[in-house]
Amino acid sequence: MQVPGPKQVPGPKRGKGQNIIAVASGKGGVGKTFLTITLSMALSAKGCKVLLFDGDLGLANLDIQLGLMPKHDLGSVIAGRLTLNQAVIPFPAGGFDIIAGRSGSGGMANIPTSRLQMLNEDLALLAQAYDHVILDLGAGVERTVRQFTHNVGRCLVVATDEPTSLTDAYAFIKLTHMERPNLNICVVINAANSTREGERTYNTLLKACEGFLKISPPLLGVVRRDPKVREIIKAQVPLLTRYPNTEAAKDVKSIVQKLLK
Repeated sequence: MQVPGPKQVPGPKRGKGQNIIAVASGKGGVGKTFLTITLSMALSAKGCKVLLFDGDLGLANLDIQLGLMPKHDLGSVIAGRLTLNQAVIPFPAGGFDIIAGRSGSGGMANIPTSRLQMLNEDLALLAQAYDHVILDLGAGVERTVRQFTHNVGRCLVVATDEPTSLTDAYAFIKLTHMERPNLNICVVINAANSTREGERTYNTLLKACEGFLKISPPLLGVVRRDPKVREIIKAQVPLLTRYPNTEAAKDVKSIVQKLLK
């Protein structure tokens, strides 16, 4: 006689877009795209089904950092030639899927609000097929960047110790909080000389947020400055593929542990 297996207990229902994590920064050059790639691969290594979405409509570069030449990209979706799920590209080397942007197509940053809303809705629907969607936003505080946060469950704001990075990160947090006061906003300090120095940088940003906005976005993690990061970006390979045990890799893995709690 066949013994029945244990009864499957359904998990908690997840709100639309709650598994989408937007990764933002006030300015470019803070390592945001490196972080999204490494987060995606670290989540995949934990057994999660992950989609990495290049939401930088002006200067998309995920495909470049991964050495890909995608046949389909977000430009075809916005033009109406493809549906969003048709633009999904498997990336077996990282264990996750990708929707690539259109590199160097600055005109995409000027798409109508209504089209961007439809894209947001399509992404929220597609996200139901994944455990996590990592949304790599463009730098800055433009309308197209902020609008992508309307259907996400969490937003990671990446900053460095440069004064302009902190000022622009604060501006992004301020505007995003005004539009979505209940959004879970966290901070990641990248390229810190040490964990302690990264925490000091975070405290500078925290004081501004508490003093002027009356909010306290938590520190999700500090990623230490690591010469291996520059090397893998030049080589167009993920950090966890070539140097899984380097300092920056360990720091991103720690961030993933917090995300999964």
